[in-house]
Amino acid sequence: MTIIRKARRTDAQSIIAFNQAMALETEQRELAHDVISRGVETLIEQPHRGFYLVAQHDQKIVGSLMVTFEWSDWQAKDYWWIQSVYILPDYRRQGIYRQLYQQVKSLADGQAASFRLYVERDNLNAQATYQALQMAPCQYLMYEQKEES
Repeated sequence: MTIIRKARRTDAQSIIAFNQAMALETEQRELAHDVISRGVETLIEQPHRGFYLVAQHDQKIVGSLMVTFEWSDWQAKDYWWIQSVYILPDYRRQGIYRQLYQQVKSLADGQAASFRLYVERDNLNAQATYQALQMAPCQYLMYEQKEES
């Protein structure tokens, strides 16, 4: 049986490992352990920024996602951004993301302007999963300029 719950401090190492695995799998990118550790731990300690959900199967964390908030003055509500979605390979295609997503919607309890996420253009499996849950591509393109360090 899979249990979906909010992450606790004791889940941080699993989430860190998931983020590192996802970055390598989707972008062939290695994340610095100290930076991703600081990022995960900060969100867990500062719930006003967002939260993580974890999927736990037989005492093992098998998946997670992060939700962050973006205020919309047009809607007078937050957009709930779903990010850092990762399910261990042996547990994929078993409905775990569906359960995580349903919990996100349940926690929002009508208070979110919408649920948003971004996905790599080439990640057709993820796109099919999101579309099966009634999510649709939106009208916006994403642009970015990285801050110079």
